[in-house]
Amino acid sequence: MPSKYQDIILEVTGQIGVIKFNRPKSLNAFGGKLMQETISAIRELNEHPDTVFTVLTGEGRFFSAGADVRGSGLDSSKNYASKAEKKIAYLTMFAPASEMLRSIIDHKKVFVLALNGPGVGGGAAWFPGVSDIVLASSSAYLQVPFSALGLVPENGSAINFSQSMGVHRTNEFLMFGRKLSAQELEQFGMVNRVFESKGEDFQKQVREYLEEQLRVNDGKSMMEMKRLQNAPLRDGRLIAVWNSMDALAERFIDGAPYRRFEVKKRELEAKSKSRTSKI
Repeated sequence: MPSKYQDIILEVTGQIGVIKFNRPKSLNAFGGKLMQETISAIRELNEHPDTVFTVLTGEGRFFSAGADVRGSGLDSSKNYASKAEKKIAYLTMFAPASEMLRSIIDHKKVFVLALNGPGVGGGAAWFPGVSDIVLASSSAYLQVPFSALGLVPENGSAINFSQSMGVHRTNEFLMFGRKLSAQELEQFGMVNRVFESKGEDFQKQVREYLEEQLRVNDGKSMMEMKRLQNAPLRDGRLIAVWNSMDALAERFIDGAPYRRFEVKKRELEAKSKSRTSKI
């Protein structure tokens, strides 16, 4: 039976459901139908009668490179009748991301982020702070260029990261764009466990680790632990998602990201021409 998904892979084995970003040629950037299909798969696993763990991971060498700027419309020069109209347009554009975060925050199953490789931008910022367990390959790292691009920490990440690794480390990561290795993330309390493997070996170790937890622990008890811990955090996390969307829309109204995207685009084009001339 052919899969109903194009940009993700959904697999269920026993009590473990796995959602895998499947745009490896674009480093699993948030283009195509990736966000919409991820939301659909999260909803599907939320109601699955057998699963305890929902795992989010990526196909290929990257977990996710974040926004697919070429297909996002973020570099558009479209004119708007007013700032209010422009803001509404951007809030509408951000809606799929906010719904994806809400679906994770409200997810009933134990949500496991399995960083198979690097996460950049939204691929670094959106998921770790709202996941229940974070596992990482030793090849993984997280980095966000929000300030460099005139943006703000997206989808509540300013709050969610500080809850796990403290305000000052979060400021350096999100404000200054510091690159954090898997080992540093484990040391700082953002990652539970680092596996010295990558690719299929990493995915196998993640499955074995979770299967061991299911052998030792009662699934319903683990889900109840998640519910009790997250219940008082839910509203704050959703407010943080909304506040960051609002702030991001205002940044686009100011025009700062356009200018910085254009500079970055020229830099990338210059590097591309330089590489071509050497061939």
